[in-house]
Amino acid sequence: MPDLTNLPTLSQTVQIHGLGANKKLGQHFLLDMNITDKIARLALPLDGFHIAEIGPGPGGLTRSLLKNGAGSVTVIEMDERFLVPLEDIKMASDGRLNIIHDDALKVHIQKELGSELPIKIAANLPYNVGTKMLVNWLTANPLFWSQAVLMFQKEVAERIVAKPGDASYGRLAILSQSVCTCRMAFDVPANCFSPPPKVDSAVVVLDVLPEDKRFKQLKLLGELTQAAFGQRRKMLRKSLKPYAKKYNLDLEDWLRHCGVDPTQRPEELSVEAFKRLTETN
Repeated sequence: MPDLTNLPTLSQTVQIHGLGANKKLGQHFLLDMNITDKIARLALPLDGFHIAEIGPGPGGLTRSLLKNGAGSVTVIEMDERFLVPLEDIKMASDGRLNIIHDDALKVHIQKELGSELPIKIAANLPYNVGTKMLVNWLTANPLFWSQAVLMFQKEVAERIVAKPGDASYGRLAILSQSVCTCRMAFDVPANCFSPPPKVDSAVVVLDVLPEDKRFKQLKLLGELTQAAFGQRRKMLRKSLKPYAKKYNLDLEDWLRHCGVDPTQRPEELSVEAFKRLTETN
């Protein structure tokens, strides 16, 4: 009988198939199954959900998701070198694994996975495209996922969970927290990876808010925050001047009507304040 426990270790898999990390694709292999198990458990329960994993590489997190009860996992991997070891996992998992060979930025996850089961996303995201992927998922219409457990470089993770006044607070925090509750789960030091990256990583858990609590005008919110934080050192009366002109708004009246002091800087405003500014546009 096929069995995940009979597979070679991740380190052996890398050696057997001669898998070197591709720097252009931002690859750093996480070969410690204790850590991948910890990530998978953050997404529990897994049974009853369809799990989408992005960039599985040699399949460490894939194995952990299956081992921890996932009944249906779809991995999206653009590097063809990993298809053979992933096929080995598929054979050992009694058909619970589906493999898509494509660029995840081009894959419509909901169409590929269908709507029979609610979708969760789990991934050790490549550093070079992780932020873009998250923004795409946050702004998807309709929103097709209920939870995401994602590893980013630590600086990006801090930007997702940041609060007003934090140095990392900005557009990504506001977009993320307008759709989800966001929490930092744990850090993953650089020396846990092969090869080690230059920075540490961290795992973030994003739980989608109930529909009536989610902010809908995300495109406009993204435009507003881009304008505000594009000149984050300046007062809002200065940084939002082009935005107000575009939408024919009396800048200071608009700000004061929303309870915002024109002399404030963007990092001082709450997520709720940015929502009010967007809604009053």
